[in-house]
Amino acid sequence: MKKNEPSITAFIPARGGSKGIIDKNIKEFCGKPLVVHSIQHALNCKLIDNVIVSSDDPKILQISNDAGATIIERPPELANDTATTESSINHFLKCSKENPDIIVLLQATSPLRPKEALDEALKYFMKNQFDSLLSICPTHRFFWKIKNDYKLTAEYDYLHRPRRQDIKSIDKRYIENGSLYIFTKNIFDKQGDRLGGKIGYVEWPEEFNIEIDTPLDFLLAEKIYSKLNLE
Repeated sequence: MKKNEPSITAFIPARGGSKGIIDKNIKEFCGKPLVVHSIQHALNCKLIDNVIVSSDDPKILQISNDAGATIIERPPELANDTATTESSINHFLKCSKENPDIIVLLQATSPLRPKEALDEALKYFMKNQFDSLLSICPTHRFFWKIKNDYKLTAEYDYLHRPRRQDIKSIDKRYIENGSLYIFTKNIFDKQGDRLGGKIGYVEWPEEFNIEIDTPLDFLLAEKIYSKLNLE
């Protein structure tokens, strides 16, 4: 970090105890443990000063330490099925010597990121003086809602269904892909959330929208990762 430049820490929450995929965060994904992909993505960013991995699992902590991250042991009550990501961020800020101006949240279960995406996102974030930012992907799917009375309603004009390639920009829908969030410590202290204040976004292509929750997600993400040559 140069003088007068903001300090930036990458934070990667990676708890143990995954039920859908056993040991998900350290399961081998395209040749290395899943969490290591996010660690290396952060370490490769020239603007990041430190990379933190928070976990309750000794195996995850050891693998993360070996990969070059600083590790924080998270208490079990902040790593159960009801614990929020925000609680792990708050724990990190309270127990660490780190006092970053900007925090980059990378979720290990969303490993698909364009090359050099983090450098570009951080530069954009700082240039526009956002309080927070997230990565999104467009979707060409048509959405419906089921209301309390079980009535099905469309969120588009199905009587004039457009071809997917003809959907206008103003009518496009976007998915919060869960891969990248950037926020200032100041806005987190104020709101206790990763998003708030002046919110920016970076748009990535649709193929980057997979979050790994199931074995099928894992297989699809591996195939896409290999196809896009993201190594």
